[in-house]
Amino acid sequence: MASTVKRPVSEPRILIVGLGLIGGSLAAALRAAGFGAGQEPSAGFGAAKEGAAGFGAGKEPSAGFGAAQEIVACDPDPGEIARGVEMGLIDGGATELSSVIEGASMVVLAVPVLAMRGVMVELARHLDRAAPDVVITDVGSTKAAIRDCALEAFGRVPPRLVLGHPIAGSEKSGVAAANPELYVNHKVILTPEPDTDPVALARVRTIWEASGAEVLEMAVERHDQVLARTSHLPHLLAFSLVDTLARQDERLEIFRYAAGGFRDFTRIAGSDPVMWRDIFIANREAVLASLDDFEAGLARLRRAVEGGDGDAMLATFDRASHARHYFESLLNKTSYQAEYQMQQQGKLRYRVSPGGSVTGRIRVPGDKSISHRSIMLGALAEGVTEVKGFLEGEDSLATLQAFREMGVAIEGPHQGRVTIHGVGMHGLKAPSGPLYVGNAGTAMRLFAGLLAGQAFDTELTGDTSLTKRPMGRVADPLRLMGAVIDTAEGGRPPLRIHGGRALKGITYDMPMASAQVKSCLLLAGLYAEGETRVREPAPTRDHTERMLAGFGYEVQRDGDTCWLSGGGRLTAAPIDVPSDISSATFFLVAAAITPGADLVLEHVGINPTRIGVINILRLMGADLRLENEREVGGEPVADLHIRYAPLKGIDIPVEQVPLAIDEFPALFIAAANARGTTRLRGAEELRVKESDRLQAMADGLAAIGVEHRLYPDGIDIVGGGNAEGPNYGGGRIDSLEDHRIAMSFAIAALRAGDEIVIDDCANVATSFPGFIDLARRVGMALEEERAEEGA
Repeated sequence: MASTVKRPVSEPRILIVGLGLIGGSLAAALRAAGFGAGQEPSAGFGAAKEGAAGFGAGKEPSAGFGAAQEIVACDPDPGEIARGVEMGLIDGGATELSSVIEGASMVVLAVPVLAMRGVMVELARHLDRAAPDVVITDVGSTKAAIRDCALEAFGRVPPRLVLGHPIAGSEKSGVAAANPELYVNHKVILTPEPDTDPVALARVRTIWEASGAEVLEMAVERHDQVLARTSHLPHLLAFSLVDTLARQDERLEIFRYAAGGFRDFTRIAGSDPVMWRDIFIANREAVLASLDDFEAGLARLRRAVEGGDGDAMLATFDRASHARHYFESLLNKTSYQAEYQMQQQGKLRYRVSPGGSVTGRIRVPGDKSISHRSIMLGALAEGVTEVKGFLEGEDSLATLQAFREMGVAIEGPHQGRVTIHGVGMHGLKAPSGPLYVGNAGTAMRLFAGLLAGQAFDTELTGDTSLTKRPMGRVADPLRLMGAVIDTAEGGRPPLRIHGGRALKGITYDMPMASAQVKSCLLLAGLYAEGETRVREPAPTRDHTERMLAGFGYEVQRDGDTCWLSGGGRLTAAPIDVPSDISSATFFLVAAAITPGADLVLEHVGINPTRIGVINILRLMGADLRLENEREVGGEPVADLHIRYAPLKGIDIPVEQVPLAIDEFPALFIAAANARGTTRLRGAEELRVKESDRLQAMADGLAAIGVEHRLYPDGIDIVGGGNAEGPNYGGGRIDSLEDHRIAMSFAIAALRAGDEIVIDDCANVATSFPGFIDLARRVGMALEEERAEEGA
């Protein structure tokens, strides 16, 4: 976990053992933070003493040191001590530990890993002269080896010994290279034991936070495994590569013409050889394990190069390229991966001024539902699938990345174009870890069906919002087909799907209309023996059935039931993804409620199972026309032309509810601007979306002063009905991290009497990248701002 609250450093006397780059930079950082500024060095710290055997035995904190603070150092090189004093980093020092241990309240061991045993043994001998509540910490990059040193020196790991590792450094060495900003925005990993004194842990945390670092905690074993892969292995490879090339006859030519990439990668080969020798010896087992993994991957790549296997090479390169992209996003804290790693650093807020206009021609992003399915079926098809209009939002990208992790070569996306090199129905490979799908409920539910038929085990997980959503509605019928699926409490993610199970087709009557459940079972049915039949109580979107047919897989329908037989094959086919009607809805409603509006939305999908929003807006009196109707890749599309016209409240027909289930948050804003009351029933599905959308919208409507009454399966909304001027006030909205709630109240500001502020809007990017730009383009006054936690 990461720390967030900074505390003042109150240590009376800090002793740094080993005044090199790391120890010297810590001293410099503490000085820069004001530690010991303008004070005389303390004296007389030897009054309170205690034997080493009593170290960490729960003594009271030191007293009697006054307000003075000092930093002293121990280093075998007296020249380093002299330079440290001259630079103002330390108040004094010595080459012998016994000369500077007196009264030390914190000891920082910044010596090489292989020197740690001797230093700890010496420290144990003289520890009775330190402060009675002395805390010891270290900076070594391998923790198990240093823990072993502590066991040998002290007989146990003392409760006030807090092992740590700053993830920072430089090719330079020595105290002369000390940099007060070395740790700023870098991570420091602490590896406390189960019985580590929490006060000691907090004190060590404090000195690193004062240095500008982000403090994390991790188990010793996990630390050594992670660092072996992310730091130690790259250094080992860099040393080996440079050494290999340097020993070749043409080495001068090689180095003269080396490009920037070579220089960047091999820069770390200029690091201290002795230090890295010690690290590789101390962390030998973890380094060897990571080297085994690397050699296995290198062998696979060698076989692909030898055999001219372009797809295998592309799969590796593309997977690596995009993994590097997400790694960069994680470091910059701009991607859903940041939330996956529980390091979210702030939240996005919308601030929307009242009024504005809605005019022009725009094209909203591609349909998310079709984008998800294009990757899934393209991956399982035989041949190469070309996709145009792919939605480059984080939900769809998460699906794309998941298939890369299962061995599928995918090119792009580049400006909405994706090329998928299909592996066939049984060509997927086990991913190396859990598949993360971000906020994509569609992806998780469809993946559950698809992965239930694979030969390998998988785990599906998502962000904090998705892990609250019920998955029993897909897990339960899949279990009836023979799948073995484990869920968290309440049937929630993560889903652990056990592969290698023989699936059998079933006939399933869905208790409520859900295209995601239907699609999940049809995808599982591809791998099942016999027929899989799904009966839906009301029509739902049929993108899966249409796309399966487009890939040559027969799906039959009779009335409210569709079915397919398992054991077939998919053949690659081109896909042109239409614009998402769910995304278009926000602008349809924006134009419908704004006097003088005249807007055209181009190339929008008008699948008959998705046009509930069009039907409902027309029933409310919207001036909405379909122009340039056509069919693209089996999906009907049209340009939607909407002008302002006064809206009236209606009783929403029950048969339209499943056709507009995702669009209701925006339709509630239309109802708030209509004349009279709009009534909705039969929409209990809204309570299990990214949020309880019925409750979230009701709370938001209350915040801006819209009269309404909430029901278990619906809501009554009393509209303002004004042809000019505001229909409600402003207010502050909690979107509950639900992108549709956020965008709905953003368009509500067009007819508000005051500013509307909407919290937790970061997830808008999951479904509608570019929403803010399009909103501004048509005439809305929308600003975004970062909000710190608790603000």
